[in-house]
Amino acid sequence: MSAASEENWPDSIAVIGLGIMGSAVARHLVAAGRDVIGFDTDATRALAVAERHLRLAASAAAAAAAADLLLTSLPTEESLDATVTAVLGARRRPKQVLVELSTLSLSSKLSQCERLAAAGIAMLDTPISGTGAQAAAGDLVLYVSGDAEATRRCLPVFSDFSRRAICLGVFGNGTKVKFIANLLVAVHNVAAAEALSLGLRCGLDPATLCDVLAAGAGQSRMLEVRGPMMIRGIYEPPTMKLDVWQKDMRLIKAFAEESGAATPLFDTTIPLYRSAAVSHGLKDTAAVRLAIDGLAGSDSLEH
Repeated sequence: MSAASEENWPDSIAVIGLGIMGSAVARHLVAAGRDVIGFDTDATRALAVAERHLRLAASAAAAAAAADLLLTSLPTEESLDATVTAVLGARRRPKQVLVELSTLSLSSKLSQCERLAAAGIAMLDTPISGTGAQAAAGDLVLYVSGDAEATRRCLPVFSDFSRRAICLGVFGNGTKVKFIANLLVAVHNVAAAEALSLGLRCGLDPATLCDVLAAGAGQSRMLEVRGPMMIRGIYEPPTMKLDVWQKDMRLIKAFAEESGAATPLFDTTIPLYRSAAVSHGLKDTAAVRLAIDGLAGSDSLEH
């Protein structure tokens, strides 16, 4: 790639998967002046994002054929497989890169990386750390792993929609770190819910409880981000749906078992999230507080 062409790379960016995270990423890229093409299998969701000056493609293959850089934010391994198949069937562009932002199994990402590499397309394993609200604010951290040259070319784009992109070396390290980070999220979220439930039940002022706790040694990002939802008892719109979170919980547990690691604290959160998801699967993971209140023998206290 010549210096002139590298300076103009990527000429266009495709965002495939326009859910909570993908749509936020696309909006930030558009706001940064990038030429962005979007695609989602849910036409209604795609049209909602298109209202914000995003061009839509008719298919994943059409999006891939029109872009130098592909960003995928997908819910399942099956959707990633279908997307990679579409990319491989599309017209190739020189130095094309696919950046995978989803939280999926490491084995699925490795197999798709091999398929793309055989066709001369670099793939980066770059899961996102952050909630939907953080994505909307551009307050995300990216765990980047894979080809060093492809990473270098993508870093300016990453700065358009994230607070920080951390380069972690070998492909797959991003997913490993994401699983560990999500283990902490699972534990911290439940800890925040348990603490706030106790605080409300003992009569403390709900208007100040989160701020008071966040000012001390017990502060956590989950207390800051999801604590206000727990206090209000309002869990919509979700920044991460409980039913989607169940997929992440299974991935973390499988990864820990494969690694031979003990996860006693994480294990205690599994039935709590599962219980909350039964009736509140479309609500935010902050609704795990409802499961904790249920253990106390009564419904959640509303404030």
